[in-house]
Amino acid sequence: MIKVGIIGGAGYTAGELIRLLIHHPQVEIAFIHSTSNAGNAISSVHGGLIGETELEFVAEYNLSVIDVLFLCSAHGQSRKFWEENPLPATLKVIDLAQDFRDESCGYVYGLPEINSKRIAQTFRLANPGCFATAIQLALLPLAANALLKNEVHVTAITGSTGAGVKPGSTTHFSWRTDNLSVYKAFEHQHLIEINRTLKTLQPSFDSSVNFVPIRGDFARGIFASVYTDCDLTAEQAVELYKQFYADAAFTFVVERDVDLKQVVNTNKAVVSVAKHGNKLHIVSAIDNLLKGASGQAVQNLNIMFGFDEKLGLNLKPSAF
Repeated sequence: MIKVGIIGGAGYTAGELIRLLIHHPQVEIAFIHSTSNAGNAISSVHGGLIGETELEFVAEYNLSVIDVLFLCSAHGQSRKFWEENPLPATLKVIDLAQDFRDESCGYVYGLPEINSKRIAQTFRLANPGCFATAIQLALLPLAANALLKNEVHVTAITGSTGAGVKPGSTTHFSWRTDNLSVYKAFEHQHLIEINRTLKTLQPSFDSSVNFVPIRGDFARGIFASVYTDCDLTAEQAVELYKQFYADAAFTFVVERDVDLKQVVNTNKAVVSVAKHGNKLHIVSAIDNLLKGASGQAVQNLNIMFGFDEKLGLNLKPSAF
């Protein structure tokens, strides 16, 4: 059994992480920290965990008693945390914020489909962003084979949980329901890590990734529609994608229409490819809180500790 600590335990990603870890056969949760909820039952904040755990939030923690620490606080707080706390040399860290996705301070970028060997050896892991995961999974086979020739166009819609647990003017129910809106067009922060990965796989790629994110009127999931110029035939493209993801534990290439409900409440990514003239159209769908955050973090935990990659992640989709 490995002992786990969680910092920033009150948010959506932490709630999903706790849900997964309390049923993980190789994990014991040592503490879940929350400054604002210290002393309260976990289930008083994460209502879906009623009857699942008797754990309470704590204000104080001891990093020396755990094997791995999950950082689930807001972006920018992870660097601040390590400024205020000594980092034990043998402690493994999985950061779910964007603070170390540039692989600074010895962190490895935790996208298992391309980095599993490095993930298995690292003590410091930066979990990818949700949009970044969905979009990269749509493009990795092309970049890895130097097939990105021109601009890439992406339109992707996300559920309201992607905005975090704190309510805002664009997240509360009466505004979000029956509504769609574009935000951060061509400037979303996940473009940084997307472009970094594509350039690493294909150094010659110097065209733009034109990304238009959309706020959806649903709670969870990301549905990305991606297209770019490509000389492959439809059959060649399908075969390329199937070969690239043949050994991937959670990424599946299908020759049918993709539905968001195929992935919600799972750690799966479902990808389809189709040819339209000289354009290759790729559709990628994930659950933003699981494959886009906490599920991928547990997948990385499994790799880092040498467990079966799917351990604790056998989840049924909310398909109906």
